[in-house]
Amino acid sequence: MKKELSSKQQQELLSTLKARFEKNTTRHKNIEWAKVEAKMKSNNQKLWSLNEMETTGGEPDVVTHDKKTGEFIFYDCSAESPAGRRSFCYDRASLDARKENKPKNSAMDMAASMGIEILTEEEYRQLQELGNFDTKTSSWIKTPEAIRKLGGAIFCDRRYDHIFVYHNGAESYYAARGFRGSLRV
Repeated sequence: MKKELSSKQQQELLSTLKARFEKNTTRHKNIEWAKVEAKMKSNNQKLWSLNEMETTGGEPDVVTHDKKTGEFIFYDCSAESPAGRRSFCYDRASLDARKENKPKNSAMDMAASMGIEILTEEEYRQLQELGNFDTKTSSWIKTPEAIRKLGGAIFCDRRYDHIFVYHNGAESYYAARGFRGSLRV
């Protein structure tokens, strides 16, 4: 599969991202759109990944700038867990372990195919400082290896104006649970 966008697709995506950037200035104080756009235009692979985030309902937006690497960091900023990434178990091992009623995919596999990373707990909490996300849904987050080895996986949501971290069997999946990603550009 070719992981590049046509010129028209690039223009449409950049227009969407710019409008979101300008509408949500509190998410990225002291970051200039021209610099973000220049970085994106210089890397078609990253644009493709951003487009995957967009088309699956993630509404990616710039949330910070890594001064050490010069990269801009995008998170999925959709109000609820991205609709096109729900009803997945956690990873390939959990998907393979299911004998019946297998979901279509796993969160980790889909994130890898999109060229993005699943948010860590720290990143999820940073996202929640920018607004109220996952008030009706939940999102798988990167699970520590020690928990995963024991068969579990963790997810988060916002309820009662608090961020909750929960556990579940990695093979579980629910219509209201998806995953949020990050991308460094």
